[in-house]
Amino acid sequence: FKPHMIGIGPFIPHTQTPFAGASAGSVAMTLKLISIFRLMSPSALIPSTTALASLSADGRCQGILAGANVMPNLSPPTFRDQYSLYNNKAAFGSESAEGLRLLQEELNTINYNISRERGDYVQT
Repeated sequence: FKPHMIGIGPFIPHTQTPFAGASAGSVAMTLKLISIFRLMSPSALIPSTTALASLSADGRCQGILAGANVMPNLSPPTFRDQYSLYNNKAAFGSESAEGLRLLQEELNTINYNISRERGDYVQT
């Protein structure tokens, strides 16, 4: 089993689903699992999700430091409003290509830089 991408983030209930009353997932458990998956799959693309940032202000940076190597989904602003995965999703303006400066500022806090490479999966 050699996944190219491992998408993991804390569960956040949406008010319009049968899980509306469920408890949100844990940032700490998500970070632990990101670390474990990084050790298990050194080549995998592992996103540091907006869900982490929705539960913790520095959640995306914590995800990168735990072993994630992709952030965030760069959806054009005109399309982002067409889907809602959960309520109160963190939006920083950095979730689009227009917000790369904001994303770089966030990564500067942990001494990381944005790669301009394609980011294709490369098996090691």
